Amino acid sequence: MKKILIVVDMQNDFVDGTLGTKEAVEIVPNVARKIREFDGDEIFVTYDTHFENYLDTLEGKKLPVIHCIEGSRGHELHEEVKNALAGRSYHDVIKAGFGSFSITRSLKDRFPGEEMEFEMVGLCTDVCVVSNAMIIRAGYPNARITVYASCCAGITPESHRAALTTMQCCQIDIAE
Repeated sequence: MKKILIVVDMQNDFVDGTLGTKEAVEIVPNVARKIREFDGDEIFVTYDTHFENYLDTLEGKKLPVIHCIEGSRGHELHEEVKNALAGRSYHDVIKAGFGSFSITRSLKDRFPGEEMEFEMVGLCTDVCVVSNAMIIRAGYPNARITVYASCCAGITPESHRAALTTMQCCQIDIAE
């Protein structure tokens, strides 16, 4: 069985930048610790990625806050997360939307027919974490997926809890 850690969008703009929250700042040490302690097979790190035309996109029209522009400080991983990944082998996943099919495609190419187990941490619980968890659930219907609540934060504490409940309803385990 292959064990995969997925670190979702732990970028400056979501931690303490344009879309940051105090809850996001508070989970950074937990995420860094989870990365350092991970003893599985692969780590995937996703990056929410936008371009100068962001405000012209559907997302930009519904969320008119410029963030995670490729090449900007806001697009970079938070320093503490970068430090936790230092010296570790991991795969960057650039994504232009909430979820990314490239994680499951890459894993199916690399480990065809293997049983998989996933651990997930990151931001935002109620947008990108839940989106990626559902994509993984669809791609690996029999895999154990665990989302660490203390390593995730949502746009609000209420939407964080709602996303955790939604994932739990889809047979995704929620751990502290």
